[in-house]
Amino acid sequence: MDVFSLRDSIIRGDYASYTSSFIEISDQRIRDEVESKFASGLLWPDPLLQLNPAFAPGGSVDELVERGLLHPLCSKIFRVGKTEQNPDGHLMQLYRHQSDAIETAGSGANYVLTTGTGSGKSLAYIIPIVDAILKQGTGKGIKAIIVYPMNALANSQELELNKFLETGGPFPVTFRRYTGQEGEEARQEILDNPPDILLTNYVMLELILTRPYERKLVQAASNLQFLVFDELHTYRGRQGADVGMLIRRLRVSLGTVEHSFQCIGTSATLAGPGTFAEQQQEVANIASKLFRKEKARRMAALCVAALGRSEGNRGLPTLFPNSPASPPRSAKNGSSRLFWLDAIYESPNPASPFLLSSSISF
Repeated sequence: MDVFSLRDSIIRGDYASYTSSFIEISDQRIRDEVESKFASGLLWPDPLLQLNPAFAPGGSVDELVERGLLHPLCSKIFRVGKTEQNPDGHLMQLYRHQSDAIETAGSGANYVLTTGTGSGKSLAYIIPIVDAILKQGTGKGIKAIIVYPMNALANSQELELNKFLETGGPFPVTFRRYTGQEGEEARQEILDNPPDILLTNYVMLELILTRPYERKLVQAASNLQFLVFDELHTYRGRQGADVGMLIRRLRVSLGTVEHSFQCIGTSATLAGPGTFAEQQQEVANIASKLFRKEKARRMAALCVAALGRSEGNRGLPTLFPNSPASPPRSAKNGSSRLFWLDAIYESPNPASPFLLSSSISF
């Protein structure tokens, strides 16, 4: 069968006749114009052809286990097609970008994975996280915080983790979703028994750091090993600045601004023009600004200072306790530079803290 001929006979033949039968135009000039548009295919453009290239293969989970890169239980956990009726499933083949990410994670490096939709980006951080917990042992506090921009994504990931870690198990890795959708009983259970892996969103992470009764989760994450931000392209502009400050506050809350957890990001659209090497460098620059460890002490100091007020200096943060009524356009301390342009807004409510805008630059 010639599918293109079939399409033309249906669309340009039967459907075109059916559509034109409803049109009766008296004016000759308008009728000629409409008929010419019909003839040009205005209402039925040519068929769309798309080619989806296959991702390069990268071996299997079992092969990584045999090479000693993954814990032996990973070959039982990460199987394709696991169900209650068939808990063993079958061998999971990885793409090259997934196996590369797993090896990168094993080296302790921070990384960002940018690849197309449906390419298994979540496995590129889930497998290394589960592997690390299996090797170190469960029940030793929160080892990984995975942040999603939408609750729907967190819900979906919870189902995937349940499929891998519960079907055919249970396996010695715990996980919980903590996004604000949980009832009081479920929240209290999470506070009393923090999981190895915490799925959340950036708003809830902010609340965890500020609400006293959730301090248990912060304490449980004192030895955090992985911080993952899924859909990294979401955090841009003002929201990106807010999340960047949130990450720096997290470092402070965990006891040290130099806290050495691994930072991982994923995105299907975080890319730009230029050569592949130039795109890699640009993505690395963006991620470095968001997850940045350099100048972390300075960044944290600014964030903490934003929560207080200093009397007698128009409410400027105590970061500069002796600052004049009109601060300089910039204040420099070592190699860090804080730009004051639109950086500080005084709240209409004198009792509330200051807000920081995305114009802050270091």
